[in-house]
Amino acid sequence: MERICLIHKMLERSRAVPLQRMMEELEVSRPTIKRDLQFMRDRLDAPVHYDRERGGYCYRQPAPGPGGEPAEGSRYQLPGVWLTSGEMHALLLMRDFLQQLESRLLGDVLQPAVEKIESLLAAGKVKQKDIRRRFRMIVARHRPVDDQVFRIVSTGVLQRKRLQLTYFSRSRGEIMKRPVSPQRLIWYSANWYLDAWCHLRGDFRSFSLDAIRGATLLDERADDYPQEVLDARLGAGYGIFAGPPDQTAVLRFRLPAARWVEREQWHPRQRLVPLSGNEVRLEVPYSDPRELVQDILRFVPDVVVEAPEPLRQLVLEHLERGLAALRAEQRKPAAGEAIFSAG
Repeated sequence: MERICLIHKMLERSRAVPLQRMMEELEVSRPTIKRDLQFMRDRLDAPVHYDRERGGYCYRQPAPGPGGEPAEGSRYQLPGVWLTSGEMHALLLMRDFLQQLESRLLGDVLQPAVEKIESLLAAGKVKQKDIRRRFRMIVARHRPVDDQVFRIVSTGVLQRKRLQLTYFSRSRGEIMKRPVSPQRLIWYSANWYLDAWCHLRGDFRSFSLDAIRGATLLDERADDYPQEVLDARLGAGYGIFAGPPDQTAVLRFRLPAARWVEREQWHPRQRLVPLSGNEVRLEVPYSDPRELVQDILRFVPDVVVEAPEPLRQLVLEHLERGLAALRAEQRKPAAGEAIFSAG
């Protein structure tokens, strides 16, 4: 790359540069210079050609503008950012991960850069198709988002415009119009959420993008709130049901669950304490217990809720209701038995 930069400067300064001069100034062989010039043509789209009349290499002159002079900005420039092959592989991998996460926000913006990087790597040992084959991101429990909804919401976030959301509340089973001032988009636990000020409720809310049935961009300017306020109100508690944390869950895990939990981060401010018998105690701040209960149930029967008492009762209630539902299903007659009895 250093040689290519030097060749570029030579071609910029001179009307034509003889091959012998390049070899002498760069102290390399004829085949090396030839390969560098070919790389510039094929991979960097450089307008390098050999001028027989002048006896050297030069850049083709751009087409003249209306005044007979080359148009401003039409002269060839090397790409402004130089990357190592490892850095280019990392960018391609990041692009593929974004695609697997269904992040459409950056897709159009990244595509020209991706095409250029793929061209630069085309002659190398690592191909883009190999990156796609060898690195996979499997997203579990993902809820797809409507493309149009994502575009409108992301536009509102970036342009600082208010949005009118048609939102389905799963807890109440109803659809409502919600005028909001969007603040930021959050990718959390395999799904997209919108942090916003809800003008209907007069408070901060997190909206699941898959539950938005429609979105309209309004002409009104969105209210802005500092990131510190958003983090305190929406990002400090447990999970997407966050709010200002006012309680701490104390959970004790036995083997084998303890081996998993000791490597997990449930919350940035959690506290993990090793106990005797290879057990661990996890302390997690939270506000709304719903998502926390779901995570606790993942580790039944190897988890004990030590505190607080309302959380312990809520987990117990979920277990009892689930057990009752299973037993009720077992008591139902099978389809064949019901037909036989009716006959």
